[in-house]
Amino acid sequence: MVTVNEADHTRERLMAIYRKKARRYDITSRLYPVPGYPQRSQRLRALRELGLRAGDTVVDIACGTGLNFGLLEAAIGPRGHIVGVDLTDAMLARAEDRVEANGWSNVSLVQADAADFSFPAGVDAILSTYALTQVPECGQVIAHGAAALSGGGRWVVLDLKIPDITPGWLSRLGIATVRGSASLDAWIMRRPWETIRAEIQDRLVDPSWTALCFGTAFLAAGSGPETPR
Repeated sequence: MVTVNEADHTRERLMAIYRKKARRYDITSRLYPVPGYPQRSQRLRALRELGLRAGDTVVDIACGTGLNFGLLEAAIGPRGHIVGVDLTDAMLARAEDRVEANGWSNVSLVQADAADFSFPAGVDAILSTYALTQVPECGQVIAHGAAALSGGGRWVVLDLKIPDITPGWLSRLGIATVRGSASLDAWIMRRPWETIRAEIQDRLVDPSWTALCFGTAFLAAGSGPETPR
């Protein structure tokens, strides 16, 4: 269980890291988690899992610089609405630049801790890519989002994990290139992907879990617990 002090320390650390990364994040993210990783195709796969329609409202949790926005806009169109939520002001500033450069008038940006964010009621879809496992209260985020989903609305998480059958030393070697921080051991011990999987299975209808890239990533999804749209 994550204590309040641990969660606060993690938030402060993440804000400091991503304030430094924000300016070059769009470029460096292409190498994430390692050079050659099919990040864009995985994002597209996650988007397909959302099942978006024109006019839908979607929340992008830990949206960063808005790398998902273009894909989401293509799916929901100008009548839809994107709510981008991120902890770090510098990342949201880059996201705002992206929104203005593309002339999108249907994007709202919110600076908030994902665990404290108040999801709008009846939202059609919630997405998080390569971010939720870093949130200490990731299970709480899943629960709050599930409660806000419209009937048949979709919650989709694309993120990294430790392969189940990989030796510990090799896991550390591979993930260290991604995390690069002293909190790596704590992340491995916390195993946040298992929390996310359990919450999606418990709170959503027709939950699914797919291991990707030899078990180094996963795609988890489920629908709102009411009558499908």
